[in-house]
Amino acid sequence: MTSTIQFPAHVIGLMSGTSADGVDAALLYTDGRAVVEAGASHFVPYDAALRADILALMRGAGDAKNVGAALTDIHIQAVNALIKKAAVSRETVALVGFHGQTIRHAPQEGVTVQLGEAARMAAALGIPVVADFRSNDVRHGGQGAPLVPLYHAALAHTLEKPLMVVNIGGVSNVTWLGAAGEIIAFDCGPGSALLDDWVFRHTGERYDANGALAARGVVDSALVGEFLRDPFFLRDAPKSLDRLHFETLVHGLLHRPDRQLSLEDGAATLTSMTATAIALSFGAVPASPKRVLIAGGGRHNATLMGLLKACVNAPVMAVEEVGWDGDMLEAQAFAYLAARSAQGLPLSLPTTTGVSQPVTGGVFYPA
Repeated sequence: MTSTIQFPAHVIGLMSGTSADGVDAALLYTDGRAVVEAGASHFVPYDAALRADILALMRGAGDAKNVGAALTDIHIQAVNALIKKAAVSRETVALVGFHGQTIRHAPQEGVTVQLGEAARMAAALGIPVVADFRSNDVRHGGQGAPLVPLYHAALAHTLEKPLMVVNIGGVSNVTWLGAAGEIIAFDCGPGSALLDDWVFRHTGERYDANGALAARGVVDSALVGEFLRDPFFLRDAPKSLDRLHFETLVHGLLHRPDRQLSLEDGAATLTSMTATAIALSFGAVPASPKRVLIAGGGRHNATLMGLLKACVNAPVMAVEEVGWDGDMLEAQAFAYLAARSAQGLPLSLPTTTGVSQPVTGGVFYPA
């Protein structure tokens, strides 16, 4: 796919991750290569009813058409709000990268499903839209995820290598960047999804704020050990995960008749599962990183960050310490990937998703 857009240009990226908490919108000035200048950003939360509908669809229940329409409306709202907030004219925004909301990811079956009406969005905004970023990778034998590593590499071009970037959203994934330009990436285990679901089920809150519940609990190390016997952890990278991959296993572990975990002990045990799975990923890269940068909502969890610092043999810090925006990194990445897609450039590599050769992706919808 190639377009007549002249790059570098202003591009808006949109992301709604597996935590299903809302829409991140970020403005980026980029050429899809080395030019990366972050601009304003905006977040629009999902209300409780829509979030419940999204999570139900992930479990195979509900009306995808109606949810997709509602999601599209909120994404359009987010773009309009961001344009106003950034004080830029609509005409200067060349492109929108619209990831959509993943409701199923099963690349081993050739399936990855993101909800959203890209053609309607392009018409409503009067701006071309790139969507469906993952399908072409899956069609070419890839995992369809993670797709952000090329953006990590562009951002980190001046940073000392080897470097590890860990994104902790609903699922956790890692990007390892080598001194000679190597990029290795893969999903490594649960992020915050299991913990969020546990907390919501017991308290009605969406997450464990700052890890306060886990900090008061005691980790059941035996359950963590049983969790780590899941076959996913034995698979070679590249590999990727659906949000619900571990749900049945973890529900069975945490509700065993011989285990009566309190709210706090369950939170502590789930937090340990996430941290330990991330730590295991360091054995799958060629060399230990000199620094570990944490992005995504998980970096706000002080208990999780403390566990990572204790079990990783490298300095661990939030991405803000190198000037990145950990809340908007993925939205920015889909602006960057939209610019690459519009120029027919690769979005994924054999070492990031397992495709046989670098492939582009995305579908272009004119305004």
